Amino acid sequence: MTTRFARLIALPLLGISIACAPAAAQTATARPAASDSAGLRRQLERMMAGYGGVAGASVRNLATGEAISIRGDEKFPSASLIKVAVLVTALDEVRRGNLQLSDPLNMIARDRVPGSGVLQFMHSGLEMTVEDAAQLMITLSDNTATNLLLDKLNIRTVWAKMDSLGLTSTRIHAKVYNRSTSVAMDSSVKYGLGVTTPNETVELFARLHAGRAVNPALDSVALAMMRNNQDFTKLVRWLPESIIVAHKTGEVDQSRNDCGIIYGPTAPVAVCVMTRENREQSYATDNPANLLIARIGAAVYRHYNPGAPPTTEPAAFR
Repeated sequence: MTTRFARLIALPLLGISIACAPAAAQTATARPAASDSAGLRRQLERMMAGYGGVAGASVRNLATGEAISIRGDEKFPSASLIKVAVLVTALDEVRRGNLQLSDPLNMIARDRVPGSGVLQFMHSGLEMTVEDAAQLMITLSDNTATNLLLDKLNIRTVWAKMDSLGLTSTRIHAKVYNRSTSVAMDSSVKYGLGVTTPNETVELFARLHAGRAVNPALDSVALAMMRNNQDFTKLVRWLPESIIVAHKTGEVDQSRNDCGIIYGPTAPVAVCVMTRENREQSYATDNPANLLIARIGAAVYRHYNPGAPPTTEPAAFR
């Protein structure tokens, strides 16, 4: 177990505010390196061979545009990964003036839903802001916080925002643990909370990095939140402690996903690994999906950052 598992940040429920420089500025001095993308693709395909389920991956070097896609255009259940789309939509509503990060939200007993997050354990009448709810939705994947934001946004607004970015396969169907609110019941039954593709998710992260998902300032807010993601079991698991990753995970019984940007010393790289139809459905840290995603994250980091601080995975997983 790496020290990343010990990096649990105690986030206060109220008054959270993070400012950061645009992501592009953080890597402005990095020099793109030549890369054997065909070799990396073969390595990823070997890792996926024999996996007990269906896996897809999309990789894009954000400095050079070099890209790799394996089942990248296939649809996968998003699980909580779709909360990135919710976040981007909420920030777009802030840009439009329809919402403010400081707007108050009030949680009552009937708002609580199970699964991930901490709001389900809090008292009825708890007050927070839109920003607080967004932080909890991303850092702890809080389901109750997600639903409180969706009450402010409307599910179809999320669809419209994704359409405006050309991400027509990226859809949230309903509020979390409330399928009766689904706006696309057939797809909801098939995919659950939401659906997307590895390629569309990488494109969304690429737009965030470039400041073209909402605008540079608000895209930086989104990436700052995702850098505080508290799930260290997948993509970031074997990366060096010094490496910053802005990412979002999602998991349900048959699907495990993790997508984001690895800010290596050579270049920022967007990575999305998604799985479906998983035969092993345990939530153990070492379940096969988590290990596959972690292996791919480490391989992509090593490929684009030769000579950088080494990854920490056991030799047997390389």
